[in-house]
Amino acid sequence: KANYFSKFSKAPVICKLVGRKVLDGVGQPTLEVEIYCTVKNYEKRICSTVMASHSQILENSLPETTEADERERNDSVNTAVEWVNESLNIMLRDLKPTDQCKVDKMLGEYFTKKVEEKKEIQKQEEKEEAEATLALPSCTPSATALPGKKKAAKPGRKVAVAERTIPPAEPVESVVCGSLAVGGTSLAIAKAGATISRVPLYLHIALLKHDQDSPKEMTLPLPMVTLLNCEKISPAKLKLVKEVMLIPPVQLSLKQGIERVQDIQKEVMRLLEPRGKALQALKRMSHLGCPITRCNNLEQPLLLMQTACSNIGLELGTDMHLAINCAAHELMDYVNGKYEILTGVFKSPDEMVDMYVELINKFPFIIALIDPLRKEDRQQWNNICCALGSKCYLIAEDAATYISKLKTDQNINIPTCSGVVLKYINQTKVSDLIEVTGLLDGQRRIAILGSPDGESSDESLVDLAVGLGARFVKLGGLSRGERVTKYNRLLAIEEEL
Repeated sequence: KANYFSKFSKAPVICKLVGRKVLDGVGQPTLEVEIYCTVKNYEKRICSTVMASHSQILENSLPETTEADERERNDSVNTAVEWVNESLNIMLRDLKPTDQCKVDKMLGEYFTKKVEEKKEIQKQEEKEEAEATLALPSCTPSATALPGKKKAAKPGRKVAVAERTIPPAEPVESVVCGSLAVGGTSLAIAKAGATISRVPLYLHIALLKHDQDSPKEMTLPLPMVTLLNCEKISPAKLKLVKEVMLIPPVQLSLKQGIERVQDIQKEVMRLLEPRGKALQALKRMSHLGCPITRCNNLEQPLLLMQTACSNIGLELGTDMHLAINCAAHELMDYVNGKYEILTGVFKSPDEMVDMYVELINKFPFIIALIDPLRKEDRQQWNNICCALGSKCYLIAEDAATYISKLKTDQNINIPTCSGVVLKYINQTKVSDLIEVTGLLDGQRRIAILGSPDGESSDESLVDLAVGLGARFVKLGGLSRGERVTKYNRLLAIEEEL
């Protein structure tokens, strides 16, 4: 009887949003958004979501830069908490949590208004004092001052050289103070919508993407598991590789794939142990959830992987694949107009392309290169795609632009590439991800959902990846709670499906 009459009860509506400041996996402040709904006349807490935070500050940045970034992050989180508890709380009251499009539209309009207000304030400030143009606006991340490297602080010299050899770095996208509120609220509403509809979040997302048509079959994204985080700071000579990642073959189940990665990781650790100093280096774990190691040349980590695999009877290229996150934007020496791939070894963008071609020919088991070049080197991206497009995926992570930009102008800032790593950060909304993955599907490019640096223990990213039909998911290594939570969620979804 109760079930019969419950069909006639009013659909749950949002009655309250609560924003609070919490810590992410690396101890940095971030935002939590809680959703309360009126269910059968009672106020009930439905769910909460914690945002991951993304830093644009490079590992080798100056302490002042890092401090300024931390101050701005703190301000941004405080502003986001205020937005959620005040304006957004009032604005979204009485809406259905299942009405994602309407909520996201309102969030988008609210954010646009905030951006306009920020521009007005900046104009005022510029009018008041001309020299304020040189100082950084207090709420924009200090990354705006960083076109890519701290060396870029000599504008005169850099531009002169850059005009001759390389395109100068495009200014870093400024982040609006408080923008986390938009992303956090949109995701929390999606979670609440799934809870109210009594379906898993991944299915709720898939239904939103396919206009409520249940997808015929859902496939799990393949994990890109980070095995080693290569240190770029001296005494390590190799600067070109940031992450060495393993991708299990398609025919394995996720569970089998993860077990195989663990076996390889154990063997890699065993191989590195006898080398005295290597042991000290390996005792440190990266924020990416894997061991940090130092390498002296490009072939060292690749040969290490090959040896580890053959020792346990596996063959790279058939039993396991390799991917490399080059993070080339961190290597550009703007004075020389070249990439510093090893300490004191520089290559021009064209030489980089030749080097990658040689590398893939020598190690054909590498099936993906992430950020092999800066986004500004458009011509070289074209060249590398022509040369290697049929042999491996060429993926833009930092080289891709913000999701909001990708959405408004499909040709903007995206070099020719096989796919894009999308991150759920700042003002990204669930609808934006749905739209952008749809665009990428249409362009025959692959979507990869990636964990930002400051990961939280919220595992929604995995549900997003499954629901959106992403080809890969890039979550870091198999250590640190906030990353392991996501692998565990992926395993749970595999069981359900």
